[in-house]
Amino acid sequence: MFWVYILRCADGSYYTGHTDNLERRIGQYQAGECAGYTATRRPLELIWSQECATREEALSAERQIKGWSRKKKEAMMRGDWAEVSRLAQSKFVHPSTSSGRTDLLLQGSPEQSRRGSSKQNQKDSEET
Repeated sequence: MFWVYILRCADGSYYTGHTDNLERRIGQYQAGECAGYTATRRPLELIWSQECATREEALSAERQIKGWSRKKKEAMMRGDWAEVSRLAQSKFVHPSTSSGRTDLLLQGSPEQSRRGSSKQNQKDSEET
């Protein structure tokens, strides 16, 4: 069995990870045996976990959750799937500028941007 989990750190931030032994892993965090993000943010509290059939499934869930906003993670932990869905849709309407998807904010969809630029390039080459 494998697990994907979310810890609340002492500074209020969340840490998402996966493991094959949840109890042992939490003990390692609490003992300060894990270097990295959580090392300076103890004590840690396990606030959510989900059992997964395979390591690949747990890793995939971890990566997906790590890409989510704090609000979306909190909705998932509450089991509010309608809110998770709403927040997923709002990401496409109002993408974060830190996501690197400013093309959605400034120029519409990426496909429209590419189509527009290739038409302009074709027009420019016809004029020369």
